[in-house]
Amino acid sequence: MNTSEIPAEDMAGAPLDASDAIVLSMIADLYGYIDPVPSDLVDRLQFSITLDALNAELAELQQLPEAVLASRAEQASVVKTLTFTSDSLTTMVSISPDGPDRVRIDGWIAPGAEATVELHQGGLTREVSADADGRFVFEDLAHGLTRFVVRPAQPEAHPPVMTPAVEI
Repeated sequence: MNTSEIPAEDMAGAPLDASDAIVLSMIADLYGYIDPVPSDLVDRLQFSITLDALNAELAELQQLPEAVLASRAEQASVVKTLTFTSDSLTTMVSISPDGPDRVRIDGWIAPGAEATVELHQGGLTREVSADADGRFVFEDLAHGLTRFVVRPAQPEAHPPVMTPAVEI
């Protein structure tokens, strides 16, 4: 049977074949001709990322002694506290359960000051405001690799501070 004899609605669900591959290749060539990818795109992206990093201060995750992490109770606490330090501020976050497979993060910035706190997790970015005492909260978060960016209300005071990514 010739493809011209097959109804279009039947062809839509059919697997791709050699004719489809030829048509898709021709479309790709057309796009490449009309709007080619700049040859220096990767260099531009790397430069942009590096430039952003130069304007930020990096925080360091503080390792707590194992004795501090030990639990004296019969059941270990499910709350986890992490501390990040940098030259200009310290950020502490407590991670606690917030429902099945969800967590809540209560955080503090020291010295206390109003700031915007961003949470980056995969493709998700959430933003909250820290109050004058530096307190902030993120609720209903999924577990996953997470990092924080603290942006001061007055950027001239100090640059943004980025934490390393941690599993929450």
